[in-house]
Amino acid sequence: MQQNQQLSPQAEGLLHKFTTALAKSYGVRDTAKFFAITPPKETILRNALLEASDFLRLINVTDVNQTTGQVVSTGKPGIYTGRKKGGRFSRPLGVEGNEYKLYETDSGSYLDYNTLTNWANSGSEDEFFQRIQAFSNESFALDMLRVACNGTSVAETTDPEANPNGEDVNIGWHKIVKDRSPAQIITDAVTLGGSGADFVSLDAAVTDLLHACILEQYRNDPRLCVLISGDLIGKDATTMMNMVDRPTEKVAAQLMNRQIAGLDVYRPPFMPEGRLIITTLENLHIYTQAGTRKRKADWSDDRKQFENSYLRMEGYAVEHDELYAAYDKIDLAEAVTPPANGGGE
Repeated sequence: MQQNQQLSPQAEGLLHKFTTALAKSYGVRDTAKFFAITPPKETILRNALLEASDFLRLINVTDVNQTTGQVVSTGKPGIYTGRKKGGRFSRPLGVEGNEYKLYETDSGSYLDYNTLTNWANSGSEDEFFQRIQAFSNESFALDMLRVACNGTSVAETTDPEANPNGEDVNIGWHKIVKDRSPAQIITDAVTLGGSGADFVSLDAAVTDLLHACILEQYRNDPRLCVLISGDLIGKDATTMMNMVDRPTEKVAAQLMNRQIAGLDVYRPPFMPEGRLIITTLENLHIYTQAGTRKRKADWSDDRKQFENSYLRMEGYAVEHDELYAAYDKIDLAEAVTPPANGGGE
């Protein structure tokens, strides 16, 4: 027997209240059609997206006025202190040469009737509203990072089946540097751990990358950090746990608040497997064109889902290529099992 596909009266009533409140908060009559988001609501929405992702709050997420232009400067790397005979020493902050380009970006999160009915029955009206808003904001925020880490092209019509991580939605940070400054990306085959691997540990791999691709005057910048994929972190943890000369408790403690080669470590959401990057968080930018944000939220009887859409012009930028170095992909070498002890002394 076909399952009921209609919203419960309670869920339907709460959804109506939600869309009515949403319309009132944005100063529009109806949320079933796309409506423009204007200041100061743009700032409120941007802040809500930042709150939905820990990593998004660490990088530069800002509004720009044009769809193309110069990267918004946060300062050149290097020294700002010195002296000048007959005058005052100073150094400009501007960035020259690095540009950004924004593209139409359409995000849509969907909640089916089962989820909505369960949410309507399992909490208060405020909890229902918060769950819908949190689900949408987190979906939009995580997709911004998904494309940032994986994007390689801008397709006229995207294909989420062939490109599940938004590879064709926009051009992300790694691809930007790879195309513009290919010497900053090591594309040669690199292996980690195991017999005959290029590097026995992540510390060795990071140290080598630091010296190969980051200029000497920048290597000790305290803002430099390591961005790494989960598979590499897992491999390194296994390697450390297999160090039989160290107590397990000590090794476990070292895995907490982990540093690699003295640099802080972050695992961005949706980082491609085998990817390892040295950069500063300030070096990574996401731009949205002010005045282009539009929203829509409505229950669709035809598709039997509540649709929450977010349309805008958006793109990615890297401020200083010289502060971005990466292994394109590190392959994990197979570990070699040590021979059993023969019993002799």
